Amino acid sequence: MENKWDVNKPKPRLFLTGGSGYVGRNLVRHFIAKDFEVVALARSERSLQIVKALGAVPFAGDLLDAGLVEGMKGCQTLINAAADTDHGRGTAQQSHTNLEGTRKLFQSALTAGISRAVHISTESVLLDGGPLINATEDHPFPHRPAGSYSHTKGEAERIARSFSTQGLAVVVVRPRFIWGRDDTKGLPQIAAAAKAGKLAWIEGGHYLSSTTHIANVCEGVSLALDKGRSGEVYFVTDGAPIPFRSFITSMLETQGIVAPTKSVPRWIMRGTATIGDFLDELSGGRIKPLISRQVLATIGFEVTLDTTKARDQLGYHPVITMDEGMSELKSHAWGGNRQST
Repeated sequence: MENKWDVNKPKPRLFLTGGSGYVGRNLVRHFIAKDFEVVALARSERSLQIVKALGAVPFAGDLLDAGLVEGMKGCQTLINAAADTDHGRGTAQQSHTNLEGTRKLFQSALTAGISRAVHISTESVLLDGGPLINATEDHPFPHRPAGSYSHTKGEAERIARSFSTQGLAVVVVRPRFIWGRDDTKGLPQIAAAAKAGKLAWIEGGHYLSSTTHIANVCEGVSLALDKGRSGEVYFVTDGAPIPFRSFITSMLETQGIVAPTKSVPRWIMRGTATIGDFLDELSGGRIKPLISRQVLATIGFEVTLDTTKARDQLGYHPVITMDEGMSELKSHAWGGNRQST
């Protein structure tokens, strides 16, 4: 994103939610490198320390706090990277955070006089438990979303976009399967499952998947903030899709972990997810499913996206290739995941 402010003027000020999370941490680094002052919302003392160490100005609070307007004073822009991303049983807390939290955040931004905002969404808003092939941004929301995460993120996206008719320019960015450096959730979980012998390919795992390296997420968000059209949605990915099995195998190899060879038929996993979700709901969350319907929809089918709109309207192009991203992961492999091959 080109910095349009004169050097004699104050730094552009950005308000960021989810700053201590995986995406948020990288957005803090990205925009500070572009000479922004980043004010990062943080709920806990640990989160406050994380964003402060990254160079952001910490603001203690929550998406639902009435005091957000105070933290947004002097900010011209907003990026919402916060969400309850749980892929299991839907909870009232997830709905409250993703729906009411989004509504209160954008209302606060409107009150504070912020002019532009990016809401980070996900391709999961379109998932219904089947393949999603070469989807464009106008693909309809499903009648029956794959799970609570898909449902609440879809509703959050609608809420965020509704503010574009109220004087706040809101742009939505949808990455798919975020990966890369500084990943403290996805890759560690996959690596732990592989090492424990609990990872198996669904139907062989050879179906295609779009992916988005964290550097490409930051690039897409930056361009959307600068050039995105208010009320519009943009997919951002690494480019051409890759077989899911090849992608996960390559990631595991960067950590010195041998990928599994066993495969499970998709119909068995469908049944397992259906029963697991039922027991999870029946037990109030005490019985955790082996795999949820939401997780199965995310990793068990082809999910590929068309990024033509982002390329044409934003000038988006990946800033890091798959090979470069894998090399970066290999050079930052953590000792806990290393094993001989």
